[in-house]
Amino acid sequence: MTETKPFLDALYQAAVTSALPSHCLIPHLPAPPTHGRIIILAGGKAAGSMSLAAEHYYRGVYKLGPDQLTGIAVTRQGYGEPTELIRMIEAGHPVPDQAGLDGTQSVMELARQATRDDLVLVLLSGGGSANWIAPASGLTLADKQAVTRAMLRSGAPIDAINTVRKRLSAIKGGRLAVLASPAPMLTLAISDVPGDDPTHIASGPTVPDPTSRGDALDILQRYHVTLPEAAQRLLDDPANETPRADHPAFANARFTLVARPSDGVEAASRLAQAAGYEVLSLGADLEGEAREVARDHAALALEAARAGRKLAILSGGELTVTMTGTGRGGPGQEYALALMIALGGHPAIAAVAGDTDGTDGGGGNPDDPAGAFVFPDSLARAKAMGLDPEAFLADNDSTGFFEGLGDLLTPGPTGTNINDIRVILIG
Repeated sequence: MTETKPFLDALYQAAVTSALPSHCLIPHLPAPPTHGRIIILAGGKAAGSMSLAAEHYYRGVYKLGPDQLTGIAVTRQGYGEPTELIRMIEAGHPVPDQAGLDGTQSVMELARQATRDDLVLVLLSGGGSANWIAPASGLTLADKQAVTRAMLRSGAPIDAINTVRKRLSAIKGGRLAVLASPAPMLTLAISDVPGDDPTHIASGPTVPDPTSRGDALDILQRYHVTLPEAAQRLLDDPANETPRADHPAFANARFTLVARPSDGVEAASRLAQAAGYEVLSLGADLEGEAREVARDHAALALEAARAGRKLAILSGGELTVTMTGTGRGGPGQEYALALMIALGGHPAIAAVAGDTDGTDGGGGNPDDPAGAFVFPDSLARAKAMGLDPEAFLADNDSTGFFEGLGDLLTPGPTGTNINDIRVILIG
């Protein structure tokens, strides 16, 4: 374990580093407008680090002052950065809070003030759906919090959750682009969603929304989600649709991805290959129930071990957990726990599963764990300590289990968010 853990951690860090704004954002930053201002509107878990990188760039290269550069960033609690010209607001995630509500109102007001001479530069990352919280007419913050909790517990994938969110918001689903029109707008985004669909990154506040109210209603029925009465009324209202692609606001709005989940998988793959491992990449867009995916991956690993292969199995994407217990944890930790059980303590297999933003589930605190490690002796150590892995899994308490073992992955806020990275080392 002593030699394996640093290498597993290095593989995780390689994925994170590939998507740090200081590396991936700078080449995409545009020149400032000739006469107007650059107005930076940032939302999500990487909003702080993206804003800091952009501010350093524009102040260093173009010597912009407060009359030429302004903005507001709303990021997760503990993810803020020490910007000077861009106002930094830390807010709740995954459940939105009053700080997010107040910050989003400020973002929307600044967007409304943009003119044709300005450039609205939107710096977007995963987590923006919770950080940019602007309840649609008739909804309260408590309503939005209830919706978020219900959707998270349902096991619905992130694209389905965002389809519902868009109909209950004054900023999501292209509505921010409408607010800033006719100012030109450029969105630079770090993707955390399978397929890198711009309409699902932070619920697509600057791009046309291809989904419909009917899609949202179908999702609620499919995942057996009951909404607060005010939210249900909005979804039942035929007039409550998001702006479509032919809306004039999108004629002057551009969108560019600066980092994506596949970058992290590729970076970790290169490091594994350099260490002499054959690499099997299962892709960066995996979805599914965490414990079920883990069992499938364990079967692949055990087969490779029987064949005597020195193999690294890598995957990214966002798994889900359907909550039936009362424990703590997120998809990465639940995956790791189910994987450990399925591997049965095989002496030649170790693994790490972690969220690249630095937190996996948890209570919304910056020191929540990002994931967990699995070692050949994990199962034996657990039994020696009186920890029943099956009981912890049944209670969705993967954090409690790996906390007891001392095998949590705890990097803290990373400054980026390209979803999960999972690595299984065989041999």
